[in-house]
Amino acid sequence: MREQDAWLCFADESGQSLRPPKARTWAPRGATPAVRVGTRRDRRVCLVSAVCCRPGERTRLVFRLLVRTGRKGEKKGFAEPDFARLLDAMHQQLACRPMVLVWDNSPQHTDRAMRALLAERSWLTVFQLPAYAPDLNPDEGVWAHLKKTLANLAPCTIDQLATLIRTRLKRMQYRPALLDGFIAETGLVLTP
Repeated sequence: MREQDAWLCFADESGQSLRPPKARTWAPRGATPAVRVGTRRDRRVCLVSAVCCRPGERTRLVFRLLVRTGRKGEKKGFAEPDFARLLDAMHQQLACRPMVLVWDNSPQHTDRAMRALLAERSWLTVFQLPAYAPDLNPDEGVWAHLKKTLANLAPCTIDQLATLIRTRLKRMQYRPALLDGFIAETGLVLTP
């Protein structure tokens, strides 16, 4: 990475439905709080993000959202062309420097179409994480922090949820120390 003067980017996907994550809350003694969410399971916000770091530079977070409303013929999640557009946008935001991408072994990351899209990008080197290693990916910290901030909130519509998620992720973008903490949590040490 240092020889290439490249950005090291950790990417991952996640999703959130209208059902809020479980968390502790306050309630009168003997009265268990209950949040009723009347929603279909096919309404959700699909997310993909990348924590990008480079010695001597501010750590960055790049993300994309896809809102699924459950309509017929609607995309169910991010496909190969969506990932390719994300990688191109990351390349632009990172001053067109080479990138080393590290992500999991999801079938959509390793299929033939994705390998062809990745091969077209000479500035990109890709590494796969071991089979089940969420503790090695700083992007998992992004999802844990995001879901913690969404706990005890009950948005009424999928658009309200998407707005909340976008706001929370934008806040994280302006907190490089938080992103550095996600990287440090994996045991990765970046030296200047």
